[in-house]
Order: sequence, then C-alpha cells, then structure tokens
Amino acid sequence: MPDFPYHRIISVVPSLTELLYDLRLKDQIIGRTRFCIHPKDKIKQAEIIGGTKNPKLEEIVEMQPDLILANKEENRKEDIEVLQKYAEVRVTDINTIEDALLEITSLGKLLGVQEAANTLVKELNALLNERPECPPLSVAYFIWKDPWMSVGHDTYIHDVLQSWQFTNLYGNETRYPKTDLQELRAKDPDLILLSSEPYPFKEKHIAEIQEASPNSKIELVNGEWFSWYGSRMKPAFEWLNNWRKELDR
Repeated sequence: MPDFPYHRIISVVPSLTELLYDLRLKDQIIGRTRFCIHPKDKIKQAEIIGGTKNPKLEEIVEMQPDLILANKEENRKEDIEVLQKYAEVRVTDINTIEDALLEITSLGKLLGVQEAANTLVKELNALLNERPECPPLSVAYFIWKDPWMSVGHDTYIHDVLQSWQFTNLYGNETRYPKTDLQELRAKDPDLILLSSEPYPFKEKHIAEIQEASPNSKIELVNGEWFSWYGSRMKPAFEWLNNWRKELDR
C-alpha cells in the first residue's frame, strides 16, 4: 500500500479536484467546492464547502484538513491568507499548458502518487505531439456577455488557443479584457468561440454576434476543453486535435 503524506485534503480548485481523483486519491479528499463537478461518479463523497470565491472558511477550519489546494486566479487572496493560519495551503499559478504539466508532476511528488502523475504527463505530451499542422485562424474567444469579455495573453485559455494554431485577436491585452461588438466587427475574426463557462452561452446568443461580425464562423464550445487543466486536459487535447482538423477542412 502506498504511504500517502496527506490524509485530509480539501480542494477549492475544480480542475485540481478532478486531478486528485484521477491520481487515485479518493480516500484522502474530504472537501470540495460546488463547482467541483468531476468526476461525476465519485465527487459526491466529498463535502461541499462553498464556492471558489466564497468558501465557508469556518467549516473548512473545523474539518481540520492537512492540505488545501488553491489557485491564485480562482480563489481570493484574503481567503487563502485566512486558511494559511490553520493548514498547509498550496497555491497554484497556472497560465500555460507547461505550467499545468509541471504542476501535475509536482503534485504527484507531494502527494505520493508520482508514478500515476508521470503517466498522465506522458499521455498529455503524446497528445500534444499529435496536434495537426494547420494554417492559423484568427479567433475571438468570449467568456462573458454584458459586458463582453475575452481572454488576454497571460491566461491558460490563450495558451491553449495558440497551441492549436489560433491567433487570439485579444492577445495583446492582459487577463480578461472587456470589449464590445463594435470592436469585434473591426477585428473581423475568422472564428468566434462562445464558451459554455463562466457565462453559459447558448444558441440564442449566436444571432447577435453574427450580426456584429457577419463574415465570422461562430461556434459554441465546451469551456472545460479550453480552461480546465489537470486530468481534464486529456479528453480536451483529444477533442482539440480532432476538432482542429475538422475546422481546416
């Protein structure tokens, strides 16, 4: 039996919660946020401790975790600082695919599941090596509406777009820039992607965008494929490889 260094883990990062399960740490996970929804067949055994931006701090402290997994972008600094007084908190900072691969490896070592982590990283690198060679497409990727918001160059989503030969038309900006449909019309992207999260874009939103950018192809996409790191990268990369080839036909 492996000797796990941590036995009471709380994750307030949905991507990393799923990773813990896929690294076979189910029995060590005691808490997660309501946004931690994967893996669907196992996640319900962990207690919900609020959201990523509003965790129930008192409940978390009372649960006496020996490790809390957090993220610089997804969680609030003030919440992390409170939790650091009561438990070991690992604050991740993931802005690229390479960052994510390094974090999987590091977590594998930290949590005593290095072999499983190394296997996952190997599988992800193999999928990256299978990316199709396609001419670049200019893209506008939207995560929000009212105001319209896209993604800048210092985000994980931007790195995923770049890695599959998309030129992010908001890539000269930082984080999640606000924009409007007039600016979108001027940019005239080849492709507009409407993400399923955090804003739940649906078919009904396509007409408004199409009117503003009549020459652009518009697609609704699963935001998890572009923004979830960890083990969700495996089905994401498989899907991206196939989808990118389809777009080029």
